[in-house]
Amino acid sequence: MFAIVRTGGKQYRVAAGDKIAVEKIDGEAGDTVSLGDVLLAGDGGEVKDAKGLTVSAEIIAQTRGEKVIVFKKRRRHNYRRRNGHRQSLTLLRILAVGEAKKAAPKKEAAPKAKAAPATEAKAAAPAKEAAPKKAAAPKKDAAPKAETAEKKPAAKKAAPKKDA
Repeated sequence: MFAIVRTGGKQYRVAAGDKIAVEKIDGEAGDTVSLGDVLLAGDGGEVKDAKGLTVSAEIIAQTRGEKVIVFKKRRRHNYRRRNGHRQSLTLLRILAVGEAKKAAPKKEAAPKAKAAPATEAKAAAPAKEAAPKKAAAPKKDAAPKAETAEKKPAAKKAAPKKDA
């Protein structure tokens, strides 16, 4: 059985046992990851429904691709720029292409009584009332403005002249 999966903005045709290099995926060597974005699935010559399918893979290694040289030039402008880039890759070994494993149903906690939150709210209310209140900031009156208006602006002193 094969599947077409999308990861890292690219599409890959995979089958059990294949090794592929994809854009970096978090994890360490030996970890198992699930590629859930299955676009198409098939078995032999027939195409199957891809809904609910996942591809499980094992991380072989975290590596980097070959260096790509990026060279920019604008002729007659003395403009040349040279850069290198190495893409981070993850090597994957495809373990299985198949149905998604259904998660075990989560156990629900015992329902809490609705009266309990109300009593907590009532208990918290007196605590808020008992908190000390901050003193109100003094209001600004017209008097300080009058004081600033009475002050004369300080005269600027001229810098002493230097004789050369």
